[in-house]
Amino acid sequence: MTLPQKLRWSWLLAALLALGVHSTLASSVAPASEREIAPAMHIMEGFLPPGWAIFWFAAAIPFWWLGYRRLSQLLSQKPETRLLLGVVGAFAFVLSALKIPSVTGSSSHPTGTGLGAILFGPLVMSLIGTVVLLFQALLLAHGGLTTLGANAFSMAIAGPLVAAGIWQGLRGKLATGVVVFLAAALADWATYVVTSLQLALAYPDPSGGIWASFLKFGAVFAVTQIPLAISEGVLTVIIFKAIQNYGQTELRALGAEA
Repeated sequence: MTLPQKLRWSWLLAALLALGVHSTLASSVAPASEREIAPAMHIMEGFLPPGWAIFWFAAAIPFWWLGYRRLSQLLSQKPETRLLLGVVGAFAFVLSALKIPSVTGSSSHPTGTGLGAILFGPLVMSLIGTVVLLFQALLLAHGGLTTLGANAFSMAIAGPLVAAGIWQGLRGKLATGVVVFLAAALADWATYVVTSLQLALAYPDPSGGIWASFLKFGAVFAVTQIPLAISEGVLTVIIFKAIQNYGQTELRALGAEA
């Protein structure tokens, strides 16, 4: 990677991290009641019964292990992609930290995981997304440590799997921008669908059971999450095109060039 290329990557990474710091500070000065209100897209600390919290941790562990192995292999074989990994992590951190009030005392936010899934695959993104969630739980009180497994499964595992599937399935059949948009937007929607299912399993409706509870949680999220997912798709296309402009070397290394 040439010096001008390194500088361009550094500027993009610095800009994303600066926005992330701003989001962190803005969240830290907000009242505690506004920082974490359930049901949020990140399930709050202590909100899941212990059995379900353990279950989602167990379900996530295989993906974390495979993600660690894949990331180690990637860094060993293609060290030139390190700055791009930083950009992907910063992008996910910034977008998923931007909480927006929803209805009935909930909050919604973009996820930012579609970009990483497209570039590095769902296994690597499962690990990066989990690290993002861990830092948010520690720094922003957004999510939690006991619910880290559940939040990781919805945002860092399910969403990236959907994004990667769309990218691999539609790439070359539709315009690249359209495929990137669909991958990012549907990864966002998949995250909120899985979160709704997790909450429904933990708290089934007394009269209608799991299905009725799932519909209620899903309806709460849909009001804000649908337009947010569309916005995230557009933003991801813009960032992807920026990467295409001066990151062809990295894209070729990853096999993600248009």
